[in-house]
Amino acid sequence: MPHAIRVEISARTDRGLRRETNEDAYLVFRTGRFLQRVQSNIEEGELESRYDVAGHIMAVADGMGGAAAGEVASREALLEAFRLILRSPKWLLTLDDPLTRSSEIQSFFERVRGYIAGMHDALLRHASQNPHAAGMGTTLTLVYSLGLDLFVAHVGDSRAYLYRDGVLHHITRDHTVAQHLADSGTISQEEVDEHPERHILTSVVGGHGGALQGDMHHVPLQVGDAVVVCTDGLSGQAKDEEINEVLRNAASCDDACDALIALAHERGAPDNVTVIVARYFERS
Repeated sequence: MPHAIRVEISARTDRGLRRETNEDAYLVFRTGRFLQRVQSNIEEGELESRYDVAGHIMAVADGMGGAAAGEVASREALLEAFRLILRSPKWLLTLDDPLTRSSEIQSFFERVRGYIAGMHDALLRHASQNPHAAGMGTTLTLVYSLGLDLFVAHVGDSRAYLYRDGVLHHITRDHTVAQHLADSGTISQEEVDEHPERHILTSVVGGHGGALQGDMHHVPLQVGDAVVVCTDGLSGQAKDEEINEVLRNAASCDDACDALIALAHERGAPDNVTVIVARYFERS
């Protein structure tokens, strides 16, 4: 049985101070399986009234394209993800059996790759049928947690962070020209944030076609951890140490989200800002 964990989640999206529309989209879902006793002559001390296992899905998408195509791209990508998940015969992982745990994880990542491919194809179809939307695309950072297992699928430069013991860690790595230059050794990692091509994406959902898989990550969580998922409206304006400071001082996920949006505003908020914060506690 997965570790008994209570998850607190909050999310915010904001148009920013310079954009006329909000081309970000996000979702937070709770999914699970349960057994609930209707009748029995066995005492509750021997047979619990309810047994449930819950997982949480969190996603952000930052759309791009001419006219309103960016807004359409981010929304359509997440809507298509929702449709694909609903059609999936398996919504919840079973990770408590050591004999099947590894194969369950690999099978899950294959399903997620299928979801991403489906989103990619859906946006390409939409663009082919609507000339004004040609080239539209979106970033995607999709997070799924079950107990103390965290899974992240990532395309573009929307980010996922892990906050643990007062320290902020990057889970995802941006798919940008600047990051590619750093990975190849052409520039240093420290130069990425100021590089003129730091916002030029090398991989998006939709866009101009081509094969797309995305990066996959599996992160074992600890009680007390927090996870942040955000668009570059936050990460492009706030430094890691500033995000870290907000998380250190926030009394709740609501407070953290409000403070992170406010931080982006303090930096001028030239882009849309979306942020999700989740904290993981031992269930009492």
